[in-house]
Amino acid sequence: MYAAYIMRRTQIYLDEGQDALLSRRAHAEGITRSAVIRKAVDAYLAGRTESNLEEFRRAVRAAVGSVPRLDAGYLEDLREAESMREAELEKRRRA
Repeated sequence: MYAAYIMRRTQIYLDEGQDALLSRRAHAEGITRSAVIRKAVDAYLAGRTESNLEEFRRAVRAAVGSVPRLDAGYLEDLREAESMREAELEKRRRA
């Protein structure tokens, strides 16, 4: 049996820059443009204005010192890995 899943069609107008960025984001995430728009609408309606990355950064800052292995060296390694990840994501977005 199939689950009932009904969507409503909505048309929007995007300028050329928005259209290009939307396509890049969809390609980078491996999802459709529609899925990117639905995710953005969900985040907006839920009142989330920060990215998951910023939430992650805030959580890491709050955790500093709470666990012995989260010393400065560990955090520097984490920051370096995060920078490399961001660079790779940006590279994919521009592709």
